[in-house]
Amino acid sequence: MATLTVGDVAPEFTLPTAGGDEVSLAELRTRAPKGVIVYFYPAAGTPGCTTQACDFKDSYASLERAGYTVVGISPDTIEKLDSFVEREGLPFIVASDPDKKVLEAYGAWGEKKLYGKLVVGVIRSTFVVEPDGTIGLAQYNVRATGHVAKLKRDLGLA
Repeated sequence: MATLTVGDVAPEFTLPTAGGDEVSLAELRTRAPKGVIVYFYPAAGTPGCTTQACDFKDSYASLERAGYTVVGISPDTIEKLDSFVEREGLPFIVASDPDKKVLEAYGAWGEKKLYGKLVVGVIRSTFVVEPDGTIGLAQYNVRATGHVAKLKRDLGLA
């Protein structure tokens, strides 16, 4: 599995979103003067993913004021994402990558340990894509709980 590091060119993407729209990284970069926070999570509605999404929801206004926008990406179906967004009241874009091509491009799909066993799946990861399209921050194997607070500290926002 290839991973991205600071300074790498961020892989472009266009994906379907909850609500039936599409989102592209290029379009997101035009409305985020400081950068786009792209986070990958395993499955909408699971306890850890819900915790992480709600942490982003709670910090979304302050991230937006600081010049960032947020997009969450998982391999879930649009129907599952629609339900997740509605149930949790998520204000940011949630996108579907069912063929896992974007997950793979970011190094967020591969082998990981889950309950002591080696499995293949989504590696919970977060990236900040700079306005110029390069990676400004790359974090792999992040924890669901407390990650957004750490991210804000890393960005100098907390």
